[in-house]
Amino acid sequence: MQLGLIGYYSDFVVYPLVIAILGVAGLLEAGEEGTPGWICTAIACLCLWTLIEYVLHRYVLHHIPWIRDLHDRHHLEERSSVGTPTWLSLGVHALVAFPVWMVSGVATASAVSSGLMLGYLWYISIHHMIHHWHPGHPSYLYTLKRRHALHHHADETINFGVTSAFWDRIFGTARL
Repeated sequence: MQLGLIGYYSDFVVYPLVIAILGVAGLLEAGEEGTPGWICTAIACLCLWTLIEYVLHRYVLHHIPWIRDLHDRHHLEERSSVGTPTWLSLGVHALVAFPVWMVSGVATASAVSSGLMLGYLWYISIHHMIHHWHPGHPSYLYTLKRRHALHHHADETINFGVTSAFWDRIFGTARL
């Protein structure tokens, strides 16, 4: 969706605050004995995010008609403030967190949510940087920018991972 500047940049304020609040609440709930498990769950969900990112980009952004049209616009207008509104992305995170909370409790739900939200924040930050910054050679960010540029300008059937090439390598869609 086309967002105003406040809408576009609000994720960069809202998500760190929500992650911090969930982290503090979850770690307090987990207690000293549950902290290592909380941290491991959050890290596992951060890693899981990279697969979710790949699947969403490959199958949702490129195949669901209305969403594909919005994503095609992003391919044409790379620097425009097209994105997912914060209220919508937080709503999706809540749809994941609520069942986990009901089954496993506050500590686990906060760890899952924190990990996934941290992954999402990593994704939107990297995606913003590769479209708006000019990273130096041969940095992590430069490599990601080059891979993403190939996706945008050469072949939109490759390089679906924005933060990592891991899943592209696994599924045979990686190109350098």
